[in-house]
Formats: sequence, C-alpha cells, structure tokens
Amino acid sequence: MRLKTFDASSLTPTEMQGYLHYAIAPRPICFASTINKNGEVNLSPFSFFNVFSINPPICVFSPTSRARDNTTKHTLENVLEIPECVINMVNYDMVQQTYLTSLDYPKGVNEFSKAGFTELASETVKPPRVAESTVQLECAVNEVISLGKNGGAGNLIIAEVKRMHIYEGILDANGKIDPHKIDLVARLGGDWYCRVTSDNLFKIAKPIDYAGIGIGVDAFPEEVKNSNVLTGNNLGLLGLVKTLPSDEEVEAFRKTDEMKELLDATTDRHNRTTRLHLKAKHLLDNGRVMDAWKVLLM
Repeated sequence: MRLKTFDASSLTPTEMQGYLHYAIAPRPICFASTINKNGEVNLSPFSFFNVFSINPPICVFSPTSRARDNTTKHTLENVLEIPECVINMVNYDMVQQTYLTSLDYPKGVNEFSKAGFTELASETVKPPRVAESTVQLECAVNEVISLGKNGGAGNLIIAEVKRMHIYEGILDANGKIDPHKIDLVARLGGDWYCRVTSDNLFKIAKPIDYAGIGIGVDAFPEEVKNSNVLTGNNLGLLGLVKTLPSDEEVEAFRKTDEMKELLDATTDRHNRTTRLHLKAKHLLDNGRVMDAWKVLLM
C-alpha cells in the first residue's frame, strides 16, 4: 500500500480541513441550542463532537473560529455569557432543517424560527430544546478551552449532561435506544453526510468469556497468520478465542460429512490448504469460529 505523506506545516488551513473532514468520519452532529444574557436564543450544528465521559456524563463539542476572518460563532459567545446548552441529536427527518441553521445569520436571529423548529422549554437549563429531536441533552458548561488564536482554531466546550430526554418511539422492548429506529445522521467531508439505516448496521461479536483474553494473531500458526485467503477481519475474529481446539476436537470434525467431502476432493497440498482456508472463511462468515479453527488446524 503506497502512502502519500504531508507535513502539517506544508498545508493551508483549507487543505488541512479537507483531508481531516474526509478522513475522520463519520462524525456525530451536536445540534446545540444556547442563549445569551439578553435572552436571545441561538441554534447551530457542530460535527466536532462526541461523548468523553460517563461518570460524570461529559460531552465535548468545538465551535471553530471562522477561517476567513477569525471571527467567533454565536454559540461560543453565548456559552461564555450563560454557561449552559442543550445538545439535540440529529435524525434524518430533520437534517435539511438542521443544515439551514448553519448559515451565518446576524447576531440575535433565532434559528429556531428560521429553520421552522419548535422550541421546547428545558427543565434544568435556560436554552430551549428542539422538540423535533428524538434525544435532547440538557447540559451545564463546565469549561471552555481555546485551542489557538488563528482562524480555524477550535474551542472545546465541555458540557456535563444534567438531564436527558428520549422519544419513546426509538426505544426497544427493554427500554434501550434501538439503532434501527433512531435513524441518525452523521457528517462526512465536504457536502457529504451519511445515514445510519438497518441495511448498514452490523455487530462485532464480543468474546464468549469476558474473564478470558483472546489468544491474538501473534499466537497463530504461520500458515494461518500469512493466509492469502483470510482477511484482516477474519484474523481478528479468530484471535478472540481463549484456546485453540484440541487435537481430538480437530480429528472429530475431520470425520464429519462436510469435511470428508472437501478433504477427499484433492490431494495436492497447496490446493488443499487453499480449500481449507476458503472453508474456514465460510464458517467465519456464518459465526462458526471454533469450527473454522478446527478446519485451519487440519
């Protein structure tokens, strides 16, 4: 794999933004509502955002200064005056309205009205919530950290969640948020976004026994580690097992009908290894990790 290398100092802020926005993605969207000391409400989206702590529950988002003229955004000015905000999560049904609030309206303009969103009174903070958002986090701003003085510099807003509101329609039977129902939108580079839908969701199986630690790829036989058939994801799944199957387990699986047919089909060692690795890959794709190992150890 050929790599193209850049020194950060050789790139303009615009070039750096382009590479980072496309590479570090998808990014969740913080739709922040804030208020200033005059009672003027602001609503704006930020994709420099994530959750960073559970106890205490801390979210961090970052309004950057405008690269073109190094001016600050109203969200930052507001939280410095009234250190509170509401983080409203963005779903697909509201993404175009959310984009409308990202335009540079003059100070004092209420983006709730501009975008057609409904203000919902918060219970622990002054800024209102977005009624159309299915998850709303009322937050106290604990600290604001400036990351630089040049245009494009970030300002970390460290927000502690004080109260959370979740639309019941996105919960499953156990009261947990269902990723198939929440329909989240995330930010990519340039004009690109992505949508979390059922057809692009997948699970990564956790180790069966949490008390144990997987053997890891470095413990594999060389023939398996350097396989031309198995992918990196296949190797990662194989590395989760705590122990390899015993010789007796391998021999018992060798005698099954599905393996006897495969083993009798060829006597050439190279072709046989390839067929065994293809069989193991098929088993891995169907969640049969230990059976895959039995095949690889034959």
